[in-house]
Amino acid sequence: MKTTTKNQYASEKNTLIFFSSMLLGYNLYQEIYHPEKADLTLCLIIIALTTFTVQKYRTKMGE
Repeated sequence: MKTTTKNQYASEKNTLIFFSSMLLGYNLYQEIYHPEKADLTLCLIIIALTTFTVQKYRTKMGE
């Protein structure tokens, strides 16, 4: 009988990465065309939290 590990957080991580990427793209656009409306500090904090979350909840294959 073969056992496999299923990453139960895969869809949540993909959603989190999607929204943080969308936020980064929007803020880069604002920084280029409307610098007074950009909030890159908040965006960088969200990306750092996303990176931490993805690394914390990843599963190692073969274990």
